Amino acid sequence: MAIVTVSCASMPRTGIDYPIGYRETGVASWYGKQFHGRPTANGEIYNMYGLTAAHRLMPLGTVVRVTDRENGRSVTVKVNDRGPFIHGRILDLSYGAAKHLGMVESGTAPVAIEVIALPEEFDRFGGGLYTVQVGAFSAQQNARYLAGQLSRKYADVYLVTVRTNQNTVYRVRVGLFNGEGPALRMADRLSEEENLDAFVTRKDP
Repeated sequence: MAIVTVSCASMPRTGIDYPIGYRETGVASWYGKQFHGRPTANGEIYNMYGLTAAHRLMPLGTVVRVTDRENGRSVTVKVNDRGPFIHGRILDLSYGAAKHLGMVESGTAPVAIEVIALPEEFDRFGGGLYTVQVGAFSAQQNARYLAGQLSRKYADVYLVTVRTNQNTVYRVRVGLFNGEGPALRMADRLSEEENLDAFVTRKDP
């Protein structure tokens, strides 16, 4: 993963923001071959047949129980990646986890997730920085154009380059924040003032 930085930011905070017992409901999707064999956000190699998941905000290494609210099936997965980067979805499951839930063919499913274990290194990496994603492009020039426009008005505008087995995606992000609250306020501002599809994700070390 490559990062092009336009400007820089502040130090991370600490604190437990997704404790054991934390619950969330929403729609889960799954991802497979396009990322199989590629590094995940925590550096592990993605195995589509394993039991892992991507969450935008939970600390990497968090273990969650995922329950399909329609068929009652459950699976336990480790968060080792970031995503899903689509509004309305709270979790991207590995193919293996999706198969356990019986949602491979449908592609998505309504789920309930519960944190059942925190990563061993949580005290060191808990809290951390947050950022706001405002766009993703297959053409680098389009991403650079949007970043250039936003950098005239906002600080800490940068690009993240993600290479999959099928293509390359250029993500445009704004800001580095010590807490989720300020990041959410910036996402609201970007959505309202710039008419962008903005959402918050954690910026990992």
